[in-house]
Amino acid sequence: MQRTERTLLERQYAMLGLMLIAPTVLVFCAVIVYPLVSAVYLSLFSIYTPTLEGDWVGFRNYRELFGTEVFWSSLWNNIIWTGGTLTLQIACGVGMALVLHQNLIFRSLARSLILFPYFISTVVAVLVWKWLFNDLYGIMNHLLIMAGLTEFPIDFLGSMPNAMISVILVGAWKYFPFVVIAVLARLQTIPDALYEAARIDGAGPIARFFDVTLPQLREVLVVIIMLRAIWDFKEFDLIYLLTGGGPITSTQTLPLLVYKEAFALNQMGMASAYAVVMMAIMLVFMILYIRRTRSEDAT
Repeated sequence: MQRTERTLLERQYAMLGLMLIAPTVLVFCAVIVYPLVSAVYLSLFSIYTPTLEGDWVGFRNYRELFGTEVFWSSLWNNIIWTGGTLTLQIACGVGMALVLHQNLIFRSLARSLILFPYFISTVVAVLVWKWLFNDLYGIMNHLLIMAGLTEFPIDFLGSMPNAMISVILVGAWKYFPFVVIAVLARLQTIPDALYEAARIDGAGPIARFFDVTLPQLREVLVVIIMLRAIWDFKEFDLIYLLTGGGPITSTQTLPLLVYKEAFALNQMGMASAYAVVMMAIMLVFMILYIRRTRSEDAT
């Protein structure tokens, strides 16, 4: 009798668990699974965007995709953008976190203000930076001319390599506070005894950073790099609003190419193929991130 009641109670708990998780599963399927399956399905058709009608072409979109120069140039721009902005984010984020970890006056205020770029709207940030970069009345050109570093205004967003450098700088400024938050949280958990032991051994500030701080930050930095690489690789709005992929296609990345194919050229099938290839590239980073987190949980 007790075994029957226990079995009935376990079934009731199991049904309750299913009922609680069902809304999450439905939302997951609606916003993730269905769009992914639809993208793969549409990539096998030649579809006209306004009518969403077209013909089955199989893998022809993928053959054309890998045979076009625009795909490889956009992929290269994506790599340059991701690598450049990620490097600056890590360097500036770690440096700022080390500064904010010290006993400074107004440290709490400084920690709050450093989050400002990350929380500000991308549209507002881009408008401000486009004003700063303007070659006629922008303050950047004004300061450079006053300092005697240049005689003529610099076209920051309309010529290469200035456009790519400017986009990378703005992206690093916008997203480096995320690195600051994560690194600062880890710095606060490093035992002071490690630094005291290093001082006793005669280690200076630089030696303490490489021998104590950096090894303690290695795990969190790996996670940060993986997450930021995924997020930066799929970045669309900041690049689109700053340069629109220009000049010509010099700063055009894969997300911008997907948008162009879908809504400028009205080729939804080809745009879906680009999106699927982009998803496959990002899947590599996701697998590495999942394996890394699982290995940390196991240890």
